[in-house]
Amino acid sequence: MASTFSMKAFAFLALAALCVQRSQGEITCESLNEDSCAFAVSTSGKRCLLEKNVKRSGEDVYVCRSSEIEADRLKDWIETDQCVKACGLDRKSLGISSDCLLEAHFTKKLCSSQCYDNCPNIVDLYFNLAAGEGVLLPKFCEVMRGDPRREMAEIESSGFVAPGPKPAVSPVKFMAAPPMAPC
Repeated sequence: MASTFSMKAFAFLALAALCVQRSQGEITCESLNEDSCAFAVSTSGKRCLLEKNVKRSGEDVYVCRSSEIEADRLKDWIETDQCVKACGLDRKSLGISSDCLLEAHFTKKLCSSQCYDNCPNIVDLYFNLAAGEGVLLPKFCEVMRGDPRREMAEIESSGFVAPGPKPAVSPVKFMAAPPMAPC
């Protein structure tokens, strides 16, 4: 009878230890601070987004939340500072966007061997973003290593639109948009 009790106690303690170990290893975006949020992937495989909110006092508050974007084959991942730097990114990046792919300085770093060969999380993210723009990242990086201006022209012109009717009046000219924040 004593051995049955000790077996049950052992089983209970083992299960409790497993539960504690599992809860400590889980990453939830909402529990990450602003220094580890950007480019992290939660236990559920969702990418984490850093957002900036402004309090009534005017103070900026950064909040980490889960996005609807899922990482391919990656979970429980907080990107290293080395990869963030090697890939030309910033920990204070807000949201997720493919706009950086149009910046030659960023794409040069993304396609560098320091980033492309050693930072699978960031490469996976930008592989999917590039695919959404109709560009294959491996081919893009191959071209970037050769002639970056050619690939930029291909990306910028990827949204081909059939010509419409000619306007009767001269087209309206819009002011240029303010510069975007660095990637």
